[in-house]
Amino acid sequence: MQSLMTPGHKPVPVEILEAEIRRVCGSFDLEPMGRTGVVNGDVTTRRVGPFDTAIVALDASEVARNTRSIRQDPGEYFFLLVQDAGHCRVEQGDQVAELSPGDMFLVDSLKPSSFLYRGERSNQVSLHIPRDEMLHRFGTPCTGGLSISRDDPLWLAMRAVIAKMLLEEGAQAQLGEAFLCLLGAYLHSTRVTGAAETLLSRALAMIDRHRADPGFGPRELAVRLNVSERMLQRHFRPLGETPGHRLLNRRLELAHARLSARKGEQAAEGVTVVAFDCGFNDLSYFYREFRKKYGTTPGAVARCH
Repeated sequence: MQSLMTPGHKPVPVEILEAEIRRVCGSFDLEPMGRTGVVNGDVTTRRVGPFDTAIVALDASEVARNTRSIRQDPGEYFFLLVQDAGHCRVEQGDQVAELSPGDMFLVDSLKPSSFLYRGERSNQVSLHIPRDEMLHRFGTPCTGGLSISRDDPLWLAMRAVIAKMLLEEGAQAQLGEAFLCLLGAYLHSTRVTGAAETLLSRALAMIDRHRADPGFGPRELAVRLNVSERMLQRHFRPLGETPGHRLLNRRLELAHARLSARKGEQAAEGVTVVAFDCGFNDLSYFYREFRKKYGTTPGAVARCH
């Protein structure tokens, strides 16, 4: 199995590496293999698609998160843990998995967990997925820890999307949505989510499907879901945004991706076309919101690429 990343293992004092893990991933306790006070490892971060991601390398005995740590540092994420090199035994609740390179485990940050390395060098990629969005997309049954079987074809598809997001710096948000859709399909196939699809997950999927249509807005979304606009807004509150704001962001992300793919001499004349193709029918509004989100003009993005 080819590695996704090649992080370095360097001698680091235990307390320094533990502090880095806590800064990036939350309150975890690091137990070294010996009494030297030094661990060979490293912690780096990257933005992988729409996800904050940690790349963790170490040769410790164990990393653990207990109930006291959870009380002090409530979790806001699920961690999709990808074992990239070495081995790790993950224990969360009644879920136990021996991870080899390529294996994945969905870790619930609100449940105690332990990761046993036994002193073997281990490299892991950890995608941090916002907890509220996961719960509203897939429901509470996805909590408590879940091993993702590499015997399922969806495992291979998820790994391919992760590899593509890692390879392409600043990969389009569409890849992140594709990954969440694959994860949702896996959860559904293992009957974790139950038969019913949540209203929010249907709304999010519908926004992505119709975002390029300038006639599609929050009112039309509510009509298609057969709910009131007020009820729709209530379902979006845990995400910290409104349906209209979500739709605007997805249109801007689509426009940014298309402008980034254009060549220099096509840039200026292409901005108007891209704006209309991505669901905007007011150019001044498009320019204003684009600059607000990306801190530059659409033309500058096109020329840069």
